[in-house]
Amino acid sequence: MISCGRSGGLVEVTALVSPVRLWSAKEVLVRPSPVPAAVGVYGWHFKQPPHQDLDAGCLLYVGIAPRYMANRTSTQNLRKRVRYHYRGNAAGSTLRLTLGCLLGLELRRVGSGKRMTFGKAGEATLSQWMAENARVCWIEQGQPWDLESQLISQLDLPLNLDQNRHNAFHSRLKELRAQARQRARALPISS
Repeated sequence: MISCGRSGGLVEVTALVSPVRLWSAKEVLVRPSPVPAAVGVYGWHFKQPPHQDLDAGCLLYVGIAPRYMANRTSTQNLRKRVRYHYRGNAAGSTLRLTLGCLLGLELRRVGSGKRMTFGKAGEATLSQWMAENARVCWIEQGQPWDLESQLISQLDLPLNLDQNRHNAFHSRLKELRAQARQRARALPISS
């Protein structure tokens, strides 16, 4: 069992690891959304973990909005990213790709065959699972990529792959995602 990562120090760490409040899909997807249209870091906790070797109720993944872009300006913000994770698809959300693979959903090539999602039914199943189990928190942060790197190096964040080779779950998750992609490439393109 991989336990919840705890690390002392930064106020930002506490705000994500032990947040005062966690938000559900239903709460985040309303208009106006409580998620600010600002730059920052978000953290995902799960009432029921997506894999038996992960703990419930603790921070398992962090993401940022926008991602670091040296050559152009991103239009992404916390509101857009958090809402997309709750209702988007695996092609645009590494969190959804990871969760779907861990939950055993079938990844498929779609459109031109370059994009991969869990198809309409699979994405709907994943959205429902997230509505029931995934909770999110966030903090506004001017340069979120710096904080993200610190968090990944200091905390046990098993669902993050980037910058996280040191994590005990990394190789297992990477292999699960690679197997799902390999199976998807062997299947016909889905409509």
